[in-house]
Amino acid sequence: MIKAISNMNKKEVFASRWGIIFAGLGMAVGTGNLWRFPRIVSQYGGGAFMLVWLLFLFFWALPILTIEMSIGKKTRVGVIASFSQIMGNKFAWMGTFVAFVTAAITFYYTVVTGWCLKYFFATCFQGLIKKANPVEYWEIFSSSWEPVFFHLMAVFIGCLIIYAGVVKGIERANKIFIPSLFLLLIIASIRAVTLPGALKGLEFLFSPNLSQLGDIKVWLNALSQTAWSTGAAWGLMLTYAIYSRKKENPLLISMTLGFGDYVASLLAAVAVIPTVFSFFASQNLPQEQVMEVMSKGDRGLTFTWIPTLFSKIPAGSFFLALFFLALCVAAFSSLISMLELITRILMDTGMARKKAVPIVGTVCFFLGLPSALSIAFFDNQDWVWGMALMINGAFFVTLVLKIGPKKFRQEIIPSTEGKFKLGKTFDILVKFLLPIQILALLIWWFWDSYKKNPGSWLNPFAQSSVGSVLLQWIVAICIFILLNKIITKNMEVNKNGY
Repeated sequence: MIKAISNMNKKEVFASRWGIIFAGLGMAVGTGNLWRFPRIVSQYGGGAFMLVWLLFLFFWALPILTIEMSIGKKTRVGVIASFSQIMGNKFAWMGTFVAFVTAAITFYYTVVTGWCLKYFFATCFQGLIKKANPVEYWEIFSSSWEPVFFHLMAVFIGCLIIYAGVVKGIERANKIFIPSLFLLLIIASIRAVTLPGALKGLEFLFSPNLSQLGDIKVWLNALSQTAWSTGAAWGLMLTYAIYSRKKENPLLISMTLGFGDYVASLLAAVAVIPTVFSFFASQNLPQEQVMEVMSKGDRGLTFTWIPTLFSKIPAGSFFLALFFLALCVAAFSSLISMLELITRILMDTGMARKKAVPIVGTVCFFLGLPSALSIAFFDNQDWVWGMALMINGAFFVTLVLKIGPKKFRQEIIPSTEGKFKLGKTFDILVKFLLPIQILALLIWWFWDSYKKNPGSWLNPFAQSSVGSVLLQWIVAICIFILLNKIITKNMEVNKNGY
């Protein structure tokens, strides 16, 4: 058995089951649901994509989230110390890599959160919807010093929430964020489906063309969206599970989060896609142009085309403000889970929360500056560390395989009452299906990078090259392996391991 750590930080526990459910939903439901999902589902099959994505909730998200929550609930320490306890101190570098990947994403996710804040305020107070050229507006904003200010605001607000602690900060904030987010999405969805011509958008979304299931890109993009959207393999659910009550069932909580994330994505798609179809129907434009618009990148769709779209519908300014408010809420609910992960690692060294949070905030601000000042740097970091989530997943699978799936299921996953229990299907998922999914996505991403840039795909200084990914991954892993002994000495862990 693994002994929980007894220190000053142990006493923080979610006040109720709803506390961890809302916090977990906040972790899972983020900007990827609102700005990435509508684009991806439009590009890759509509209803067919929805079916495949639901399938990967069971094959990827639920097993990984269950593994994470079980580890955090059993060890009661953060990602690095958890790997040390279960696998032995010499494997702490794996946990360090997992934590660093999420931290690296945090450094530019604060920038994204700042963009959302800017556009919400611009819609409410600067007449964004009346701007003649949203593309030019975005280019002026993104090339100015304004992103630095809003990046700072995002870091400050996020740190202010976690500074208050688990119950008064994280739980209380998410109990406001999550119901508000779903309410905003429901309002936006109702407005969207009542627009003229919106039914064609609903038909596209909910009438699957089963022939598209033969397209490998539909499957790979569905898996990619599941990995990004649910927060699986980020280490975030492991961190929140530290504060869960003893009687919580990891599988039940994971299922709740997975389906909550699915519903949020579905509502976002209903809010955006019928609105797009309605606009193009009013202009007597062909559906091909609808697909062309929806295929634009996340920033292009959200910060340039969405304002144009809402400017053409009745009460557009009001509904655009609702959209960006929902985006802000989603961004902050995910951001605080990322900041908490980094904070928890410092707390595992014996540092008090109130001392750790200012350090985390300062580091996040300064390391996020390059992404705030350079879109090219932002895109590189998004490419490198977003892809590294597959390596995170591989490390979690390695942890389970080292112990043995059956032993992990019997000794790490808590035995709780109720119908939601794992059987031998879990063993098959960990031994075969999860590794296959990891390899498939990595091979596909690398191959896609090669096809787009055959002349520079191994250039380590190219923005979206395989060479850039491998260089940064290898450097990070080598550093963490070299510093492994130092890292474990600073973690208050059970030195005997599992």
